[in-house]
Amino acid sequence: MSQQTAEPATAFEQFVTEIQRYDVGVTEVTPSEAADAIEGVIEQPAVGTALPFEGVELPDSVESEPTVGDLDAATTGVTAAELAIAEYGSIFLRTDELGSEPVSLFNDLHVAVLHADDIVQDMTAAFEHLGERARADRSSGILATGPSATADMGALVQGAHGPKRVELILIT
Repeated sequence: MSQQTAEPATAFEQFVTEIQRYDVGVTEVTPSEAADAIEGVIEQPAVGTALPFEGVELPDSVESEPTVGDLDAATTGVTAAELAIAEYGSIFLRTDELGSEPVSLFNDLHVAVLHADDIVQDMTAAFEHLGERARADRSSGILATGPSATADMGALVQGAHGPKRVELILIT
């Protein structure tokens, strides 16, 4: 009697499975569907940064050049994720001049937009992808895995140091 082994999951499949373990909503879309999908998950007021994907735009209801006051008032922040690590269900958010860090961290809801081609299998592949550029321009970023959470004071609290909820718009 032979024993069959399951085919290993692709990086895409593994990433979607892992990120959903953290109660992150995932919406798969084509580039032309992205603005409508973003509009469908945001809560107003919303701020965002330019999205670097061909054919992908922020909806008009998202303030793309937010002031400090806009950031303070916003419920939702929309940013691009540069990379995803399938093994952990994590996304990499580069700190940039567009203000992606405060837009992704200071609101109750973070909507991350990721292109499926930017999913790598593991941390080794992530370092290979990010390393040369990070060394060259001395940039930094955040690895985010689901909503912010802490149990420092007993029970698990979400949103203590960042968003309480995360939605992912996955461009396929």
